[in-house]
Amino acid sequence: MSRLLTLTLAGVLAASPSLATAIDGAVQRQPVNVMAIAMFLVFVAGTLGITYWASKRTRSASDFYTAGGGISGFQNGLAIAGDYMSAAAFLGLSGMVFAKGFDGVIYTIGFLMGWPMMLFLVAERLRNLGRFTFADVASYRLSQTPIRTLSAIGSLAVVCFYLIAQMVGAGKLIQLLFGLEYAYAVVLVGVLMIMYVTFGGMLATTWVQIIKAVMLLGGCTVLVGMALAQFGFSVDLLVSKAVEVHKAGPALLTPSAGMTDPIAALSLSLALMCGPGGLPHILMRFFTVPDAKEARKSVFYATGFIGYFFILTVLIGFLAIVIVGTNPEYLNAAGAIIGGGNMAAIHLSKAVGGNVFLGFISAVAFATILAVVAGLTLAGASAVSHDLYANVIKKGKADERSEIRVSRIATLALGVIAITLGLAFENQNIAFMVALAFGLAASVNFPVLLLSIFWKGMTTRGALVGGFAGLVSCIAMVVVGPTVWVSIFGFAKPIFPYEHPALFSMALAFAGIWLFSVTDKSQRAKDEAKAYDYQYIRSETGLGAAAASSH
Repeated sequence: MSRLLTLTLAGVLAASPSLATAIDGAVQRQPVNVMAIAMFLVFVAGTLGITYWASKRTRSASDFYTAGGGISGFQNGLAIAGDYMSAAAFLGLSGMVFAKGFDGVIYTIGFLMGWPMMLFLVAERLRNLGRFTFADVASYRLSQTPIRTLSAIGSLAVVCFYLIAQMVGAGKLIQLLFGLEYAYAVVLVGVLMIMYVTFGGMLATTWVQIIKAVMLLGGCTVLVGMALAQFGFSVDLLVSKAVEVHKAGPALLTPSAGMTDPIAALSLSLALMCGPGGLPHILMRFFTVPDAKEARKSVFYATGFIGYFFILTVLIGFLAIVIVGTNPEYLNAAGAIIGGGNMAAIHLSKAVGGNVFLGFISAVAFATILAVVAGLTLAGASAVSHDLYANVIKKGKADERSEIRVSRIATLALGVIAITLGLAFENQNIAFMVALAFGLAASVNFPVLLLSIFWKGMTTRGALVGGFAGLVSCIAMVVVGPTVWVSIFGFAKPIFPYEHPALFSMALAFAGIWLFSVTDKSQRAKDEAKAYDYQYIRSETGLGAAAASSH
């Protein structure tokens, strides 16, 4: 283990020389909260204990990727909620409500509504057709090599965008609590993430997610209850006070200019609605349950937990406007919140519960981040080892030991990449960054997965062209859009005017799949169409699922 950590740190420092300087020159910029640090260390020790326990029970590829398929529907629902209730939700969305009011509410509704609609469509069928990754389903009747390659590239791109948000949230949180440099905090999270996935696999990841979900739901409930008590538990009084003290005034309750633009609003909505159906770390969770019945239960429980949590998130944002935004203790000389808007929920916990409650909520926030990055990293590593290595390079003939070894190497590489990206996007709102990841998932994975399940006419050629069209166009539009072209590169104006490109990239993906499928008259296309009937029966009934698992 020590050798792995040494290699990790060496790789990170080599990839980012400025990081080494930042670590060497770490300074305390905020008072150290001893209680918060103590609770943080207790949680880290506990999760490492879980990882050690899980490592003793992770012997096969099935154990590593899916915990042997032995997770119940209720447990998986909690774990899915733990995966979905990320740093973007807890820190980013509450921070967005704190800063922009109604815009944050729109994001919250979008994140919630996309979940049941998309995953009720695919959850049961995924479990009946696949084994380890959603590429098992997308390539079921299509050519393995090109479809798995596309799926792996799309998954890795989504994972990288999503990891940015988690790494930024973790860095800001530890920077605030420990008074250490942001870069040092990012490295710490990266190392822990690598350890969880490398040694514990899906079993450790699942239990970290379950524990985190319980802690987060309980902690947020107590936080909202204590803060809302100051307003007589009246939401109307809270909102009126927020409008009174916020610099936006009554405009706090109306959409901003970016949201009132119909094209921008539609593009964001499509990303949030369709993105969950293409997130590899969420889709992967449906292979951890024993059958389709438990997959349905997973969706039912997860939807309830997630819906309740998002209600709390909106309330936290408005409570922070009144309690934190008017208290000079939490503001810097310029009048901005210390640590940035993403820290609104953390400051609120101290304002209503003192250092002890701040320590607990901070530990919960850190648990949130670690659970999500572990799931993301496992999904990315699985795309490399199972899809690319085992099925593309080795043509399905790789032994389990070498496949798991490749997955662990991929985990190390993803850790270095996540740390580097976390440094580059330090000042971005993490809820916004996750929305970009959702847009990418909606433009690449979702169209290919949806049409592979429901459209008999989709061919390998159509999926390949349409999928890569969605992937390339989405990334290109993000790079030349306002987020990267202006905020990161420093140009005066963006080439692509919209922050969220899903409307355009999704349209290109679906159009490409349709056009290049209907014009494909090859014998392979005819064989793929004939194979659909058998796939359809299996996806609906689960008959022959054992055979599907060996596909």
